[in-house]
Amino acid sequence: MTDYRFGVSLRFLSGRDDWAAKCRRAEELGYDTITIPDHLGMPAPFPALVGAAQVTERVRVGHLVLNAPFYNPVLLAREAESTALLTGGRLDVGLGSGHMKSEFDDAGLRFAPPAERIKHLAQTVEVLRDRLDDVPPLLIAGNSDGVLRLAAEHADIVGFAGLKHARGYPPGTFDLASAAELDDRVAFVRSATTRPLEFNMLIQNVVVADDPVPALEEWLAAVPSALGWSAARLVDAPQMLAGTPEQIAAKIRAMRERYGFTYFTVFEMAMEDFAPVIPLLRA
Repeated sequence: MTDYRFGVSLRFLSGRDDWAAKCRRAEELGYDTITIPDHLGMPAPFPALVGAAQVTERVRVGHLVLNAPFYNPVLLAREAESTALLTGGRLDVGLGSGHMKSEFDDAGLRFAPPAERIKHLAQTVEVLRDRLDDVPPLLIAGNSDGVLRLAAEHADIVGFAGLKHARGYPPGTFDLASAAELDDRVAFVRSATTRPLEFNMLIQNVVVADDPVPALEEWLAAVPSALGWSAARLVDAPQMLAGTPEQIAAKIRAMRERYGFTYFTVFEMAMEDFAPVIPLLRA
C-alpha cells in the first residue's frame, strides 16, 4: 500500500444524533476509517459500526480490536457476516487476544493464560475463514510473539500499539515500548511472512502545540513514575505525536520510513487536533 490511511477510534456513545454527527465529522475531516474498541463501558462494536456506516459514504468501519475470547467463534462469524452486509462491504474485522483481566472478571468469564487466549484467537480466525464466503479484511493486533505470528500468517493488517505489560504491576498496567523494541516487533512480523501487509499504529496521545511539554507532563500524571518516562522522552516516543502539525507530519513520515507504518489511528479525543496533519501528509 503506497497511500496513507488515517483512522479514529470512537469510544463514547451518548445518543443516535450525536453518534451520527460524530461519524459524519470524522469523514469530513478526512479520516478513512472509523473504529470501535471492545471494552466494557464503551459502545457495543457491531451496532455502533452499522450506525457509523449508515450515516457516512466513504469511510471504512472496523474493530480496533475485538476481544476474541469474549466470543464464540461461530456466533462471531454470524455477526461479522451480517455487519459486512449492512455496512455495504466497508467492514474491517479487527481481532486481539484480550488483555484486561478486570473486564473478564466483570463479565464473569475466565481469564485464561496467554497461550489459551492466543489459541482461541487462532480458532476464531479459522472459523471466520471457513464460514464466511467473502471474508472482510482482517486486522490482528498485539505485541506477543504468538499474536504477531498469527497476524503475519493470516491478517491483511497488523496492528501495533507499542504497549507492553509493565513488569511488577497488575494486569492492565502498560508501559510504552521503546523505539528499539518496536523495531524488534516489526522485524518479527516481517520474518514470519512473505505476504504484503498493511501496518497500523495506534497512537496513544496527540498534543498539537508549539511547546507540547506542559500537556505531556499532565498526561504523565497517570503513569507510574517508576517507569521512567519524562515529557522529553515522550516527544520522541513512537506512540506519541507532539508538536506543530508540520513536526507531527515529519515524525509520521519518519515512522513510515523506519517501521513501514502507513495506517495511523488516533483516539476520539484527538480527532479534531490531528485533522490538520492529514492534508500535510497527502499533499
